[in-house]
Amino acid sequence: MDISELSSKLVLWLQERVKDANADGAVFGMSGGIDSAVVGVLCKKAFGQNALALIMPCYSDEKDERDARLVIDLFGLNYKKVVLDKVYDELVQAAGDTKNMMAKANIKPRIRMTTLYYYAAINNYLVVGATNKSEVMVGYFTKHGDSGSDLWPIANLVKSQVWDLGRFLGIPKEIIDKPPTAGLWSGQTDEKEMGISYKELDNYILNGDAPLDVVERIKSLNSKSNHKRHLPLIPGF
Repeated sequence: MDISELSSKLVLWLQERVKDANADGAVFGMSGGIDSAVVGVLCKKAFGQNALALIMPCYSDEKDERDARLVIDLFGLNYKKVVLDKVYDELVQAAGDTKNMMAKANIKPRIRMTTLYYYAAINNYLVVGATNKSEVMVGYFTKHGDSGSDLWPIANLVKSQVWDLGRFLGIPKEIIDKPPTAGLWSGQTDEKEMGISYKELDNYILNGDAPLDVVERIKSLNSKSNHKRHLPLIPGF
C-alpha cells in the first residue's frame, strides 16, 4: 500500500482498538526521536485533544526534550512534562547502587512506563508504544519498559519505513536525520549498541539479504531476546 493509505489505516486501527477497549484516547511518551514523533502524530490524528504526550526526562539529554517539544508545538499536541530524576535516584538508593550500567539504565524506561500507565488510568486512555519491527526482531527494547504498552502501531514497520512515514507526516528533517538513540546514557546510539546498522537489519528483515557476519549477529540478538517477545512461561502440566 502507498504511504498515504498506510497512514490512514494506522489512524483507523488506533481508533478501533481504543474503542474496543472502551477507552477515551491515548497517552504516549515523546523522546525526541522519530519513532515517538510518528506515533504522536498518528495519535493526534486519531484522537485529537484526547491524545496526551508525556515528556519524561530522567537525566536525559536536553536536546531530546527540545526535539520532542518541536513536534509537540508543530502538531499542537497536548502534553505534560514529568521529571523523573529524583524518582530514579530514590529507587537506586533504595535498591542499592551498582556498577552494572545496563541494570541502572533500564530503570529509566521502566519508571517511564509506570508514569504512562498512571496517566492512562487517570484519563481512561490506552498506552501507545513506539517500538518498530526492526527493534522487535533483535529485542532492542527494555522488557517491562518501553515494551510496556497496550498498542504498538508501528511494530510492523522496519526503521526505514518509519522514516518514510515520518517524512509523509511532516516530521521535521532534523528529527528524521538524527542518529537513533534510546537515550540510556550519554553518547549511546542504537546502531552502536546493536553492532549493526538499521540499513543492514531492515534489508535482512525485508529481503533476507545480508553479509554472513550480519546474519549471525541478527540471529544471535534474536535468540537471546526471545523471552522479550512472549508472555511469561507457564508449566505445561
